[in-house]
Amino acid sequence: MTPKVEHLMTTTKTIRTMCPMNCHPTLCGMRVTVNDEQLLKIEGDPDNPDSRGFLCLRGKAAREIIGNPQRLLHPLVRSKRGTDTWQQVSWDEALHRICEKLSDIPPAEFGIWLGHGDAATNYGTRIGGLLSRRFAHLHGSQWWHPAMICWGLGGFGLGLTGVLEVNTKEDLSAHSNLIILWGANIASQPNTAPHLKAAKRRGARVILIEVRDSEAKALADQVIHIKPGTDAALALSMMHVLINENLVDHEHVTQHTVGFDTLQTHVQSYTPEWGAAQTNLDAEVIVELAREYGNTRQAMILLGGSSMHKSRNGWQAARAVACLPALTGKLGRPGGGLGPRHGAMAHGQALNSILPEQGNTCESVIPNQMSAMTEAFCEGKLKALLLSGTNMLSSFADSEKLAQGLDKIDLIVCHDLFSNDTIRQVADIVLPATAWLEQLGCKMTHTHLYLMDQVLPAPGETHTLSSLLRDLSTRLGVEDFFPWESDEGMIDTVINHASTDHATVADLRAEDEKRTLRISHHAYPDHRYPTPSGKVEFYSQQAETLGLPPLPVYEPLTICEGYPLLFRQGRTLTHFHSFYDHGQALPTLRKHESSPFLWMSPEDAETRSVAHQAAIRIFNERGSFAAHAYVTDKIQQGTVWMHDGWAGINRLTSGAASLPDSAVDLFPFSAGQAAFDAAVEVEPLRA
Repeated sequence: MTPKVEHLMTTTKTIRTMCPMNCHPTLCGMRVTVNDEQLLKIEGDPDNPDSRGFLCLRGKAAREIIGNPQRLLHPLVRSKRGTDTWQQVSWDEALHRICEKLSDIPPAEFGIWLGHGDAATNYGTRIGGLLSRRFAHLHGSQWWHPAMICWGLGGFGLGLTGVLEVNTKEDLSAHSNLIILWGANIASQPNTAPHLKAAKRRGARVILIEVRDSEAKALADQVIHIKPGTDAALALSMMHVLINENLVDHEHVTQHTVGFDTLQTHVQSYTPEWGAAQTNLDAEVIVELAREYGNTRQAMILLGGSSMHKSRNGWQAARAVACLPALTGKLGRPGGGLGPRHGAMAHGQALNSILPEQGNTCESVIPNQMSAMTEAFCEGKLKALLLSGTNMLSSFADSEKLAQGLDKIDLIVCHDLFSNDTIRQVADIVLPATAWLEQLGCKMTHTHLYLMDQVLPAPGETHTLSSLLRDLSTRLGVEDFFPWESDEGMIDTVINHASTDHATVADLRAEDEKRTLRISHHAYPDHRYPTPSGKVEFYSQQAETLGLPPLPVYEPLTICEGYPLLFRQGRTLTHFHSFYDHGQALPTLRKHESSPFLWMSPEDAETRSVAHQAAIRIFNERGSFAAHAYVTDKIQQGTVWMHDGWAGINRLTSGAASLPDSAVDLFPFSAGQAAFDAAVEVEPLRA
């Protein structure tokens, strides 16, 4: 059962917590007013050192989770998929049905997949992921790393080069004189915006490189619209200029990098004129960008965390961009390097692991690869699947093939707050989950650790993921899964680290629910890089061993004839992936966007006789998707864009592997993202 904590409020009181959205690396603080176990008010916390009182529309809408009539409050089962006939059962009955199936199959035929929703109270600390992985490794079941759905592929490219750590937003505001937002959207890290403004007040310039006019345009001095999927080409052409115009820090290159001579020869063919042909930019724009970056000692690049890497060669963009600060001597210094990025860590930032010492006991591991998972489902290799905090059908590429695979799994259990597409289409058992105010948790930014205490009782028969896994371990006889007396003890084990000055939950309660981390605000102050050589690797023997190009390269996307529009997706400030049934369960978010809209240029719309806000059909060789047109000059001709998470959006995207299976676990996160490439055509939707 979910624990009922003694300190629940019985009189009116305001406490500090964090927003349940996961806009890492900049999470927002909340002040929550509660009276007699009722939520009265949510507001931004002015004393939170990361958000300083800011709370966006998404965070404010979180108020509508509590007491929402659409909340899942009791376990549900159905006897046949495709029907909407659900029967309410007790928690014990639901667990009995689950364990009855799990007891009849080998552990390796059971899998666990967690989505962003599970991290509502532990993003940055990743406690839910650690705990579920501990269960899977002890039980012998499948567990896949959720980074593959988000930032893992970009992280792979950065890791090969050796530049995974980031400088903080505080360092940016204090020291950076040039900031390049390369695919980085303020909608994904809104708390970076005040630091950009502070840097601009000092005279810093901000350049935005994007496929459209994102929210970050308001802060940019210059906007560079790039053709989707050509970021590596731009970076390679910039390297050509930097090297040939002697804008290289040769002392830094000699001391802290390997492979420069080979790289120098390699980039000679990547001229600005070549780059212009790939990116749809003028060659002079590329030259001036490279010169400004090379001549600005304290220049920082904020690299996009997810959307810009949703491409078969997306990791090559990160690989190439990471070479730029190494060439110009901007690593290991204030105001330089790479800036705040989703999934990254500051120097010195770390926590403890709770994974079992004996490692993974699964006898037949399905690779940490999106395409491998889908194939395994389709081949009937999995008989039972637990999904927690995820709408898998809206987040995986090639969702039609995924749906076929899910349909071959005998038992699918979904643990969530609200119903969603995956539950409606393929779930057999639904377990109700607790919301962020109804459980104990802990979040972490690049600079601070925050407690998220339970302040409301768990309604109905809702349970935490921890409670669910403990119940399963007891019934299945998984020994030593939970050796702690409570979740508090388990969290203490994770956070009691030198980086947090050995914090505990009790410490955080005594310190206003937060603690400053012991980190360096600029990355790699010791110039010790996480590569085999200990240096930044322009030439990567690791990549060569894996059958990948040892130097950064650009490979053009293959466009199918008849589908001339390059399709991209990303975030806005009025939604967060497919949370809360695409936001439709929360009135505030539903009011702002009740159906999907596709951004397209006036030229592309006119060619297709598509009017602004008209119903349209988006289609390609994989499938089709109905939406409405948002005709705007904020996007370039030949490119179309939509915010991610909508049901059916990934019928259009490629589920092909971006990397070989042998490469996806090279680092402590999974880089097994599918390609997600999509070229489409658009036409008016016929009645």
